[in-house]
Amino acid sequence: MEPVNNGNNLESKGFYKVSMLKCIGFGSGDLAQNLIYQTISMYLLFFYTNVYGLDPAVAAVMFLIVRIIDVIWDPLVGTFVDKHDPKSGKYRSYLILGGIPLTGFAILCFWNGFSGSLLYAYITYVGLSMCYTLVNVPYGALNASLTRDTAEITKLTSVRMFMANVGGLAVGMGIPIVLKLFDPSETEDMSTHDSAWLATMTIYGLIGLALLFFCFFQCKEKVVMDKSETENVKVSDLWMEFVHNRPLRILAFFFITAFAMMAIGNAAGAYYINYNMHGNAGELSIFMGLGSIPAFIFMPLIPSIKKKVGKRGMFNIFLVTAIVGMTLLYIVSVVPFLKHMWLVYIAQFVKSTGVIVATGYMWALVPEVISYGEYTHGRRISGIVNALTGIFYKAGMALGGVVPGLVLAFVGFNSEAAEQTVLAQQGILWLVAIIPAILLILAMFIISRYELDDQRIDEINREIEARHNNA
Repeated sequence: MEPVNNGNNLESKGFYKVSMLKCIGFGSGDLAQNLIYQTISMYLLFFYTNVYGLDPAVAAVMFLIVRIIDVIWDPLVGTFVDKHDPKSGKYRSYLILGGIPLTGFAILCFWNGFSGSLLYAYITYVGLSMCYTLVNVPYGALNASLTRDTAEITKLTSVRMFMANVGGLAVGMGIPIVLKLFDPSETEDMSTHDSAWLATMTIYGLIGLALLFFCFFQCKEKVVMDKSETENVKVSDLWMEFVHNRPLRILAFFFITAFAMMAIGNAAGAYYINYNMHGNAGELSIFMGLGSIPAFIFMPLIPSIKKKVGKRGMFNIFLVTAIVGMTLLYIVSVVPFLKHMWLVYIAQFVKSTGVIVATGYMWALVPEVISYGEYTHGRRISGIVNALTGIFYKAGMALGGVVPGLVLAFVGFNSEAAEQTVLAQQGILWLVAIIPAILLILAMFIISRYELDDQRIDEINREIEARHNNA
């Protein structure tokens, strides 16, 4: 990466152009993580209730407890990575250090060797979550360490989210197909796949680990604080940053609503196709795959869309699109003569278009709030900021595990019954469409309060570099 040349003077250190290979290398890290995260989000609750043998309410409580542990663990990781500077890279080192055990725990989560054992489920899921933080927090900080240039960050984010959705597609559409390849004799609803789940997760986990290695070799930090400037970073800085950084607070609350919306809808997808639409594994594959396919159409267009309508306009357009898609999904599910899979697919595509763009671009705002914090108090504590956003998006993920489990328990879902009651089907439909739509409306209000436009961020970054140059 080379500094930008404006024709007369070399711009301040930190405003680097990023090659497409570097963008792909960086994006491969999110592709790797999504092979695990999306599998957990879409299928772990289903695996626990229909294969492993846990009660939905018990699984919901476990998801909540794991997220509470994350609230303690995430700031510890963020503080640690800000304070330390490993020889192989301040942030990228953890792609390997955390990636290897993350892969191991992901595979073990889908092993049915201790079928029904709550202790085993806790150990493996807590281990997975802690290792995921050890990878994800430094990975998030890596974005802000590659360049200060907002246009380059937008490009990095677009490629990153494009590749993240490759992972989502590989999971959503690929998991049902791969399961059937390993055990074609099993039932169409995937409820009794046993060793097939373990084999499938092993493949996905090892591919993800290889991608983390690729990301490690392609990305090297360029914009980081000197060790002397971060050696006094402490866990309490997370609270201070949250209190004094208003854009960060807004983004954090947007994260929790956005991730709750995605996690709840994803967790309910398999139940919806199996029990509301009486679909098979192939139809589930298409439905889940449509959750990622719009990314390949719209993510490359994000820079030009943002240029025309601005950040706020882009969020509003695509959040409304997602709400329209969820409304369509609800209508075609309850009106008898509209209850056809091809209409469900259309509604899912519309919904996913809005969700993917709005939630994909939110990652480009993280380097902005990091720069804002550096502007106000002089320290670029990327790890702390990413730990804080991690707490909020994991809180959203927790809702994605807790809410579906509690709703399923409340409406009397029975995993052993091929046909669910009308109340149980209605509960599943609320999880797929109504509750996510309510969360999206809340997310629209939250992000409307975000005031950092591109011009303001460029001014902030140039002021920061001017301070460094005059120091």
